[in-house]
Amino acid sequence: MVCVTTPDVRPYGSWPSPISAAEVSAASPRLEGARFVGADEPDVWWGESVPEEGGRSAVRRRAASGDVIDVLPAPWSARSRVHEYGGGSWTADDHGVLYFVEKTDQRVWRLEPGGEPRPLTPEAGDVRFGGLTLQHGRLLAVREDHTRGTAVPARDIVDVPRDGSGATDAARLSSLASGSDFVAHPALSPDGSRLAWIAWNHPHMAWDRAELRIARLEGGDGPEWTTVAGGGSSPLQPEWVDDDDLVYADDPTGRWNLWRLRLTADLHHEPIAAADTDTGGPLWVLGTRWFALLADGRIAAVETNGAEELVVLDAAGGRRALPVDAVTRLSIEDARGTRVLLSGAGSGGAGLWEVDVEDPAATRLIVGGASPWGAEWMPRSRPVTVPGPHGPVHAFDYAPANPGVVGPDGERPPYVVFVHGGPTDHVGGAASGKIAYLTSRGIGVLDVNYGGSSGYGRAYRERLLGQWGVVDADDVVAAARGLAEAGIADGARLAIAGGSAGGWTVLCALTNSDAFGAGISRYGVADLRKLAEDTHDFEARYLDGMVGPLPEAEALYVQRSPLSHLDRLRTPLLIEQGLDDRVVPPSQSEAVRDALAANGVAHAYLAFEGEGHGFRSATTLVRTREAGLASLGRVSGSETRGVPPLDLD
Repeated sequence: MVCVTTPDVRPYGSWPSPISAAEVSAASPRLEGARFVGADEPDVWWGESVPEEGGRSAVRRRAASGDVIDVLPAPWSARSRVHEYGGGSWTADDHGVLYFVEKTDQRVWRLEPGGEPRPLTPEAGDVRFGGLTLQHGRLLAVREDHTRGTAVPARDIVDVPRDGSGATDAARLSSLASGSDFVAHPALSPDGSRLAWIAWNHPHMAWDRAELRIARLEGGDGPEWTTVAGGGSSPLQPEWVDDDDLVYADDPTGRWNLWRLRLTADLHHEPIAAADTDTGGPLWVLGTRWFALLADGRIAAVETNGAEELVVLDAAGGRRALPVDAVTRLSIEDARGTRVLLSGAGSGGAGLWEVDVEDPAATRLIVGGASPWGAEWMPRSRPVTVPGPHGPVHAFDYAPANPGVVGPDGERPPYVVFVHGGPTDHVGGAASGKIAYLTSRGIGVLDVNYGGSSGYGRAYRERLLGQWGVVDADDVVAAARGLAEAGIADGARLAIAGGSAGGWTVLCALTNSDAFGAGISRYGVADLRKLAEDTHDFEARYLDGMVGPLPEAEALYVQRSPLSHLDRLRTPLLIEQGLDDRVVPPSQSEAVRDALAANGVAHAYLAFEGEGHGFRSATTLVRTREAGLASLGRVSGSETRGVPPLDLD
């Protein structure tokens, strides 16, 4: 006899859920690189932000017993601040020696098994390192020097002595590549005679215009270099096949595809398995990798067109997709033989997987990637494309999902529109704990890839050029209204939430439309002139392309800024801000708070000591998630059990 349980019928937004804010933080690891370590049967090491330790960036491995062991013990924290967004903060050799950038002083350190960390670079004021990589016995890094008194910090690629001789003598660090405002992705040829890297200059960002450069190394004295690709496109990630042959990603056709360059007299370029997908993306974080060369000559690559997949490319141009449970934010962290380490997010959330391309069915989950609440609590995504005033708008819809509850007949659920940051970021249709936290309570989520997002080619990405604050805001409004017009969402109970550039879009949408009944802005941009004045060097000229150059476009900066139109903002708003944020300083959020108070608009302002641009502490993550749910419940009339009430002034 089969027992059938009839689900409870409860109003949307008021469903009981076992998913707590604390569990969401614990179940969604923030991974920061991974490596195979060891010669014969290598271990897997990975970097991970630890919210329970204030967001400390640990390096970890899993013991044979299954226990997770910290290779880098507290209080050490491997975190780079190059470009403010960092990346490539650690690497390791096959003898188990860890090389890392310590968060507090930005120096490179060496940690041998059983020993104590010792520095490899000198104390030299505000000099930062990132993008660490071990190649052919040499430790390469991107160096960012803020001590020279120039408007643009000096950046170069350096060879860091592994014996510690550079700890007291900066001259022992050999500069291998310079001559541009920014450098990334150093790649040393197998014989050590050539260096390839990516370079770009203000006012461009790396995904607008960059160059692939190659230099012959002669004594490490800043060699002459040659541009071999790019200039009008955005090459990425050079990888040497042999001493005269390399593979890289580039988008001269409008899509990031892989190319092979043979260093013959005429520099022969040829595409590898060209496709209407992207193998590549915006280079916000140093060390990001979209493909890896396998030992047998094949290539494992990430391909993106909305959702993402892992594929294997062969020399004849063949393509084989691998069935792995990961569909967004994929990065190939390392490769060994036919095995790759793949980070990203799938049906169970963020995780790290070891995938053998010869036997993908035997894929091994290293960390994360599995929902602690069971698959029935993780909503499935539905790709959505709606017409917008600037062209089609792509999004992913997550309907409310709870195995024990359904909504009343005839009632449509409230929805939150998620707006990613960047604004060149991209979402790919993978459920997460933060989404399930809402959908399990009867609140739908619409995750929008507005015009300007990556993952759909250069034309879609460049839709935002000169139109930031217009196209993005119009697109999220069109996506939300499209869902309501289709009868999927309650048009009277739509909310919008986003951080950083996503917070800017939240404020723009709220000041220029009446589509939403509530908003959440995390460290959102409110004043373009203030952003241009206060922001760090990596983004110092970003607004030239997104809005227009100053001072010529100053009137447009004023007209676009939500702070100029807060008299039109009548929507209840939750504002969240890190007080140590150097990308979007607290003054921006404080200005919005003060204007809302002056206008008598319901709002709450939560400021967090010790938090920067992107929250990391467990206490902060729990507080913001619970506050967000409470604010949504208050303005939509839903009962939000189990979270502290939020006072809206």
